[in-house]
Amino acid sequence: MKQFFTYIHLLLFIFLFATGVFAQQEQSTYSTSKKESMRQNPDLAFKQIKRNLNDALEEGNQLFAARCYRQIGELYYYQAAYLQALDNFYKAESLFRKQEQFLELANTWIKIGETNFYNKQYTVSSEAFEQALSLYTSVDNNEGMADALAHIGQVYEKTENLQEAKRYQYLALDRLGDNADQALMAKIYENIGSIYEDKFQLDSALLFFQKALEIINRQDDKMGKIEVINNLGDVFRKTGDYETALRYTREATSLAKDMNEHYQLASAHRDLAKTFSLMGRYDSAYYYSEAGREIHAEIFSEDMTKQLTILQTLFELEQKDDAIVQYERERKIHYTMLLFGTAIVLLLIFLGISVISRQKLKITNGKRLHEQNQILYETQKRAMETDLYNKKLKEENLRNELELKSKELTSHTLHLIQKNQLLDELREKLSVVVKSDKRDQRKELKHIMNLIQLNHNQDKNWDDFRIVFERVHEHFFDGLKEHSETLTSSDFRLAALLKMNLSSPDISTMLGISQDSLRIARYRLRKKLNLPEGESLATFIQRL
Repeated sequence: MKQFFTYIHLLLFIFLFATGVFAQQEQSTYSTSKKESMRQNPDLAFKQIKRNLNDALEEGNQLFAARCYRQIGELYYYQAAYLQALDNFYKAESLFRKQEQFLELANTWIKIGETNFYNKQYTVSSEAFEQALSLYTSVDNNEGMADALAHIGQVYEKTENLQEAKRYQYLALDRLGDNADQALMAKIYENIGSIYEDKFQLDSALLFFQKALEIINRQDDKMGKIEVINNLGDVFRKTGDYETALRYTREATSLAKDMNEHYQLASAHRDLAKTFSLMGRYDSAYYYSEAGREIHAEIFSEDMTKQLTILQTLFELEQKDDAIVQYERERKIHYTMLLFGTAIVLLLIFLGISVISRQKLKITNGKRLHEQNQILYETQKRAMETDLYNKKLKEENLRNELELKSKELTSHTLHLIQKNQLLDELREKLSVVVKSDKRDQRKELKHIMNLIQLNHNQDKNWDDFRIVFERVHEHFFDGLKEHSETLTSSDFRLAALLKMNLSSPDISTMLGISQDSLRIARYRLRKKLNLPEGESLATFIQRL
């Protein structure tokens, strides 16, 4: 009997050791592939970076994971998806700070500042650049300090504090030595020229733009060359030298076409239209004005397509990751059950051997039954513990899936609110311009307003929203239909937004209606649902 229990203990030790090894077996190495072009192939770049990020997180490489988060943020930044960009930049910032990678941390704060700058959040962007400047100073990085100072100067220029803008640009220039980054020096020269142009000191502006162009020509920086040449064309136009202005602007147009840079091409066409208008050549001015407008319409459409592509890619990758996690969990459960099953079979075999041995040794029936019941009790206990463990794993899996779907729904909702707010703001500003007496602009701006209104009323975003919403609240719309058969699609949309506990301003923005119209819509929904007097519509919706 002592040998029997020795075998039992040895079996359980082997089982527990095997289980521990299984729990630690999922370590792997990763390698990075060649960097994809974020601007030209954003979906391809995102998939590659996402794979690298998953590998880094699995191996616990926090430094490489932080760099992946920053790359994802840059990808969203290039697609003008600023909220998603900031979310990933802050994840990178947190990991870099934990690793005390101050230079990487400073570079990340520059990215955060640039994102807020192009999103017109100038106060927040200035604070981010100041944070970067402090970090660069702590590691005594002169080029980094110059870059941060130049960015702060740009913020002052945008807020029309030209004196401070110029002071910071000259401070940035003083930080650069003889062997400094030439591209950064050219950018600072361009910034200073832009400030002098804003102050209408055109001779000084021309001098600094030409300095920037000399450096750019040595570096063969075609993108920077387009911007500087456009600025030179602006200066010559403002000095009345229209022929020279046309020559520079046409050169910028040619370069933009060669590089397929639509933003720069549209800017060049606008400048050509201004120059031809000042020369009295109104047909040419109208032609280039229309060409610029058409390019802007194409850019708007392309940006929307790229953002939707990125969001779709993100959704598909998250689904794939969920499927992999689910598969791994199920595999662990099956492996654990197999081990327990093997242990039970071996225990039963030893139990049979024990029974035969006890029969041969003529052990009393009472003692034999007691030992048998004890072994069966231990076996049943382990089987029940296994079943309880499996149930806990399934419950954890369901909670994780619900949390993921809720985050996805919130992200989708924020994206719709941001987009509709932007469209409303553009429509209001353009309405003011349309009411002016400049007829040449009215036809063009009305056309743009119609495009915005058309985009505002598209149902595709609501269809995408409904798909994500029903994953989180599966039977919500069926419950509504049970209370009323007369509900319209607008009623379902309002009810869904109330279910999410959104504020009235956010609901009116997503529905594209005023606050008064929202109150009327809520009143009509109450009537259709036959709610008694005094019962809250929001409380009723939350109970469904």
